[in-house]
Amino acid sequence: MRFNLSNINLPTAFIVVLTLLLIDQASKFYIKLNFELSSYGTDAIVDWGFFKLLFVENKGMAMGAKLNDFLPFINDKTAKLGLTIFRLFAIIGIGYWLWNNIKNGSSNLFRWALCLIFAGALGNIIDSVFYGLIFSHSYGQIATLFPEGGGYAPIFQGHVVDMLQFPLVSWNWPEWMPSIGGEQIYFFPVCV
Repeated sequence: MRFNLSNINLPTAFIVVLTLLLIDQASKFYIKLNFELSSYGTDAIVDWGFFKLLFVENKGMAMGAKLNDFLPFINDKTAKLGLTIFRLFAIIGIGYWLWNNIKNGSSNLFRWALCLIFAGALGNIIDSVFYGLIFSHSYGQIATLFPEGGGYAPIFQGHVVDMLQFPLVSWNWPEWMPSIGGEQIYFFPVCV
């Protein structure tokens, strides 16, 4: 077995994904066990201007959207279960895509990108499947690991921990707009 970052092969991809996954989970555990959820308007845990560290839990998919936002006849628990099951199938597809690109010798940069996507998706699967079982909630309190009486949600119903924010775009609402006039707004998705 040869570990070579300039040419991602299967063993190297495994080590890269595993390393990224361990870093991802360790940082999420640290955030959950040391901070309350970041509320709108509260100070960031770390604020360097171009980068902020926050603690946000995402109950849905990208940008907090939930499946029942699009299919309103589905309740929250069924929508979350469907999303988690979809994620499980997606991770199998991404894993196959990575394996196939390594096998077929696609560009090394593309294989690196797939390793990053795969590790991030695996981290989110772990959050969705297990975090509800092993943590207490973080609303107005610091979460505890393996709380007495169980976690905040059943299996497959956990929230994904997001914490990295790169506020790249901002603008001020015009003063004449009711209730939000003059406020500075950022395009600030929080990820990872």
